[in-house]
Amino acid sequence: MNRLKDPLVTFLIAGAAIYFMAEMFADEDISYDVLVREADIKRLQDQWNMQMRRPPTDQELSGLIEQFVKEEVYYREAQRLGLDRNDTIVRRRMVQKLTFLTEDIATATPLDETALRAHFENNIEDYRIAERFSFSHTYFSSDRRSDAQADAKAALLDAGKGDPFMLQRTYSERSEREIGDLFGRKFAASLKLLEVSNKAQGPIESAYGWHTIILSNRSATFIPPFEEVADRVAVDAQQATRRAANDAYYDDLKARYAIIYPIPLVVSDP
Repeated sequence: MNRLKDPLVTFLIAGAAIYFMAEMFADEDISYDVLVREADIKRLQDQWNMQMRRPPTDQELSGLIEQFVKEEVYYREAQRLGLDRNDTIVRRRMVQKLTFLTEDIATATPLDETALRAHFENNIEDYRIAERFSFSHTYFSSDRRSDAQADAKAALLDAGKGDPFMLQRTYSERSEREIGDLFGRKFAASLKLLEVSNKAQGPIESAYGWHTIILSNRSATFIPPFEEVADRVAVDAQQATRRAANDAYYDDLKARYAIIYPIPLVVSDP
């Protein structure tokens, strides 16, 4: 009988190998004391309640605690072996958790109205409402016509009919960016040059072909009062607070370290 094929023997050999690695590469700072706190048990009970919609029985709770202990033992042994040191996923997750912790501390106290108004004033251009346009158009397809541009020009004089169009014929209060997303940046830029009129103008080219335009209204750009954008300001200010806290925390941490590069860094002039 080949004892190496015995699962128990294989397990013992693997266990011995892991133990040998642990003794060679072990981190002596990892404690062998696993403390199961009341807070840990409460957290396990709460997690069970959320998932199962009922409290765990004594037997189920005992199983949860044993699973917690098992995970903690495995986690510490993995640390002792240094398995977390060169693992990109673990590395990024730990950085992410530290970042979240810093952000949570920074935003634990909600910003008051004075702080929100200050953020609004200091970043007021972020809240500017872009110029908006209302228009209708007649479409002339470059695929259907031999010279769609010429046909569009002729239609300005005799109100000639255009071609079917897959999108809308009329648009109301659209920004240059929104129009560009629909028709292309060139079309949006050309539309800005037109005058408000009840007469057809153009033609201007889009990503689809050519169009005559009736520009019925142009709404000037403006900055709304604080009260109208207060909710957005609150979100933006909180995000800015988080970024500032992370930057300050990183600068403080980095100052404690000596950063040593393998070769001198050469920064070229822009």
